[in-house]
Amino acid sequence: MARIVRTTVLDDDLLRLRLLLVVFLTAQAVLGLFLWRIQVANTDRYEIDLAQQSIRRVRLPGVRGCMFDRNGLLLADNRPSYGVALYLEELRKYRSEGRTIDHIQNVVAQLSEIIGLPPEIERRDIVTHINRRLPLPLVAWRELPEDALARFVEFGLSIPGVDIYTQPVRVYPQGELACHALGYVGRADPPTGEEEPFHYYLPEMAGRAGLERTMDHVLRGEAGGQLMRIDVVGYRRHDVAIRTPRRGQDVMLSLDVRIQRVVENALDGVVGSAVILDPGNGDVLAIASTPGYDLNSFVPRISTETWQGLNNDPRTPLLNRAVGGLYPPGSTFKMITALAGLVNNKSRATDIHNCPGSFTLGNATFRCWHRSGHGHINMEQAIEVSCNVYFFHVGLQCGIDAIYHMATAFGLGSKSGIELDADLAGLVPNPGWKRHVHRDGWRDGDTCNVSIGQGSLLVTPLQMAMMTATLANGGTVYQPRLVIGVRAEGMETYQGIEPVVANRMNWDRRHIDVVRKGMRDVIMTARGTGRTARIPGVVAAGKTGTAEFGRKEDRQRHAWMVAFAPYDNPKYAIALLVDEGVSGGETAAPRMKKILEGLFSPAEDGTRGAG
Repeated sequence: MARIVRTTVLDDDLLRLRLLLVVFLTAQAVLGLFLWRIQVANTDRYEIDLAQQSIRRVRLPGVRGCMFDRNGLLLADNRPSYGVALYLEELRKYRSEGRTIDHIQNVVAQLSEIIGLPPEIERRDIVTHINRRLPLPLVAWRELPEDALARFVEFGLSIPGVDIYTQPVRVYPQGELACHALGYVGRADPPTGEEEPFHYYLPEMAGRAGLERTMDHVLRGEAGGQLMRIDVVGYRRHDVAIRTPRRGQDVMLSLDVRIQRVVENALDGVVGSAVILDPGNGDVLAIASTPGYDLNSFVPRISTETWQGLNNDPRTPLLNRAVGGLYPPGSTFKMITALAGLVNNKSRATDIHNCPGSFTLGNATFRCWHRSGHGHINMEQAIEVSCNVYFFHVGLQCGIDAIYHMATAFGLGSKSGIELDADLAGLVPNPGWKRHVHRDGWRDGDTCNVSIGQGSLLVTPLQMAMMTATLANGGTVYQPRLVIGVRAEGMETYQGIEPVVANRMNWDRRHIDVVRKGMRDVIMTARGTGRTARIPGVVAAGKTGTAEFGRKEDRQRHAWMVAFAPYDNPKYAIALLVDEGVSGGETAAPRMKKILEGLFSPAEDGTRGAG
């Protein structure tokens, strides 16, 4: 009996062992299956995951394209900016971030003694960089002076983990010249909407004003990229791949540096603006607004003190008056009134009106600037002497609608289309506008004011240059053009940009001749209001203007003059404004003379105008 019990117990133990063996073998099989799936079947997927966890994508900005004047002179370029960079993967102290930070600070202090400059980064900057941009070099100094750079090259390069850091920054070889047209750059915002965002973005320049802003899509290069592998802590190990960024396109402008300098010299010392257009195609040969500012003060970044000074200056140097300043045009508008009367057959060039020095309309009296009067004069003479009373008559004869349509046909009341972001439309008032804005009806007195360029009429200097160019070429309104060509990287020639015709007037030649002759007499006769702009050997045509603004008792005035020359074959159409002057003839005309002298000096081509 005992033998039977012992056998049964042995059988039970053997069964348990066999079950345990089955469980053990099954577990091994399952574990082996999982290991096979991880190490063999899904190895590609885990390799990708590992690579993604250890790879960092860095966006590399492209170098910005350059801007040239029409003769190939550089207006905006790039130069290398040298700094000192620390490569933290070479300066790290293992298993201690605090020791690493201390070591970096010691290296910075050592370099500071070598280059003779105080540190530009503090301990908190190092901590921030380690926490946010660890794989990238830490730039300890930017924009090193030449002497400091020389000392670093001689003594600093022997220190492990440091090197010269180079990045392109904008430079404007002509300084303040054409500052409002060129504009300036600032640090770009990180791009959005990318399919695969970068982990890190290196600093990139973006246009913030002027052509730098409006042509940013052309000037800014195509970004490249860099793939770097990092270790488990986050330090850079080595580069995996790099895609070289592409340089931006070059832009050729219609500006002529020599002419631009002539204009800015003529405006020296005053608050004002001047524009010169080519009447044959709308090219902007010069566009100036004073006071200006040094574009290089924005590179690599403008100081807080300089920026506040520009913004707090009562002369508003950041304002581009040529396209963003709105002014009543005064008597420079009278040619539009004359053409409105002629084209609509409401006035004739031979019509004689008497100017006793004032004009009575109901209970109101409108004064001529010449208080003793001009006597009996025709239209050509009225332009020559800028008689207000004559144009009161013409304005009332043709009416505000005719004046409005003629003004808008010249482009007044609309944006010019120039490649600048500050381009304003101005205002040409009419009865509908007055009803909408002032809830009041239009009166004949309003027509009289508009007829001589006063009232609610507002224009920019660029618009008056467009008007002058249209009178000079006989009736073609060109959209002003600042950009005449674009050149891609590696190309020798520019892709040209054709002129744009905004309108054609189709005037009767007799009508435009009357106006042009009157403008010629403004400069070329002894009693013309712009006679002080006359220069020897050049027959020019023009018109002065004095526009009142502000409170009447303050007697504040804008001084205008427009001109084109030579008279028979115009090459230049000019508008000039002095923000606060005595009169067009006294303030603007002498400055117009300086411009004409500069344009027709022997340095130009020896050509003198003929009449």
